Amino acid sequence: MTSAQQTSDDIRFMGRAIALAKARMGQTWPNPAVACVVVKDGEVVAEAATAPGGRPHAEEQAVPAAGDKARGATAYVTMEPCGARSSGRTSCSNFLMDAGVSRVVVAAVDPSPFASGRGVERLRKAGLDVETGLLAQEASVLYEGYLHRVETGRPLVRISDDGEGFDARFAASAKADLATELKRLGEAGYTRVWVGPGELADALREQGLLTA
Repeated sequence: MTSAQQTSDDIRFMGRAIALAKARMGQTWPNPAVACVVVKDGEVVAEAATAPGGRPHAEEQAVPAAGDKARGATAYVTMEPCGARSSGRTSCSNFLMDAGVSRVVVAAVDPSPFASGRGVERLRKAGLDVETGLLAQEASVLYEGYLHRVETGRPLVRISDDGEGFDARFAASAKADLATELKRLGEAGYTRVWVGPGELADALREQGLLTA
């Protein structure tokens, strides 16, 4: 396979993973929506996205589903596989290593303390070929709320008419301490919440808490 073909295939398969993850947005709280597509000899042998409720993770569904075909395969993952799990369960990095996956292509690096480059580092130390940043811009919508919570402690807030793709609707008095209310939601794991147009949205905008 030429490098041009490889790049074209990589873009196609990562695009497929991003589409899978986008379809699951708003259903995986408190975890971000992640997808994993396992490819062997140019064919998809398994794929999965984070399950509703946040578990199981994408890799721990897709890799076992691939079975023996995972050995020597490439895994396209929309966010860096976790290097450790807060629950103490097998990490996604371990699922990939133990299955014999030889190459992992990652769109976005995870800033959380359970990844923060450690997943990529573990995979590389185990001898896997790891590439990061493919279609990172296209994948950014998946994790903008997650990154916002990591950086500020608050979920991202946007105006929406129907709330599709959001974790929950933000309901509060416009006169409340909105930053504190949002911090509480961030502590509960919410990453993207929505409000309808009106007084609350105006108050959030005035306080710099509304994302355009």
